[in-house]
Amino acid sequence: MKIGIAVLGAGRWGVNLIRNFLKHPNSQVLAVVDPNLDSLAAVQKQFNLDASVILAADWCQLQALPGLEAVAIATPASTHYTLAAAALKQGYHVLAEKPLALNLTEAIELCQLAEKQQRQLFVDHTYLFHPAVDRGQRIIQQNQLGKLRYGYAQRTHFEPVRHDVDALWDLAVHDIAIFNTWLEQTPIQVSAIGTVFPKEEGTGKKEEGTGKKEEGRGKKEEGINKEVAAEIQNQFASSRMTANHSEGLADLVWVTLTYPDGFQAFIHLCWLNPDKQRRLTVVGSLGTLIFDEMSPETPLIVQRGNPDWGGEENNSFQSAIAPQPTGLRHREVLNLESAEPLQRVCDRFLNSVQTNTPCPTSSGSASVELIRILSTLSKSLELGGQPLIPF
Repeated sequence: MKIGIAVLGAGRWGVNLIRNFLKHPNSQVLAVVDPNLDSLAAVQKQFNLDASVILAADWCQLQALPGLEAVAIATPASTHYTLAAAALKQGYHVLAEKPLALNLTEAIELCQLAEKQQRQLFVDHTYLFHPAVDRGQRIIQQNQLGKLRYGYAQRTHFEPVRHDVDALWDLAVHDIAIFNTWLEQTPIQVSAIGTVFPKEEGTGKKEEGTGKKEEGRGKKEEGINKEVAAEIQNQFASSRMTANHSEGLADLVWVTLTYPDGFQAFIHLCWLNPDKQRRLTVVGSLGTLIFDEMSPETPLIVQRGNPDWGGEENNSFQSAIAPQPTGLRHREVLNLESAEPLQRVCDRFLNSVQTNTPCPTSSGSASVELIRILSTLSKSLELGGQPLIPF
């Protein structure tokens, strides 16, 4: 039997969720909710939605929809807690875009509410379902890199600039999640420094799925109340204005993570960088693992060889008498399974709903640990980069 789903948010990511749930054999999209009437009209046209699919501006209109079992949330981060809490209280399973909430207390409350309601709280940490992350984890677990030295990541692009979270909360969670998964550890100390760049008035970008409807455009969809849509839009705009106060939100952030075994990871985050980067590297005594999402033909490679020719890995008779090469021995491009990470996310979420069992990778409790780290990094950012223990 198919699981009835409502998707909240018809922006860039919401559209991807709608696409995946529409084609999945175990799900049925019953409704799409977005305060932007143009976005709803665009979704209806793009997917040629059946007339039975409800297009609504107000989530409250659907909270007693027959057949609805689950809700997927792809709205601005500042709305995640309120929407997820409302859905759980109504007895629905929840798939929420990252971050689950913008503070640790709210994230813990959502986990407790999900447990009380006996419903699944699933957070879309898409990269943890990427074939390259799966393969990279096996490479490290098999000790193919030798003793791990350090890691670094770059996650930059030129817009969109968020209005409810800074570059840290928008971007860092992906790389932190990957490092934690590959190392099978969580940081014991973190620090962050950041920069807020001056912005000209009127250059801000609209949040996904919350844009203002241009006057005179768009067709009123059946069942949509324009006054309700305007009210929702005002609420979202208010939350963004409150978050984007005079101090500003950091556009450029440098993060340092220190793990129990001494491994350190350095992350460069920026949304005003014309050079779009999605690259994560782990350097070991026997080789280097590189995950570069911007290289679709070679997203995961291993540079074999010992970059420093030191350490106990080379304390053997053979290594002592053999001539040492002057560089890395060879570059190996790793073959990966062909699979869309978000498709895997949707599939695992539906499986969790069907069995009513949590997914260890993306459960609410797993997300809480990432939010704990982000919250501590935010505090370090406020303190000018002071190293802190995740609290």
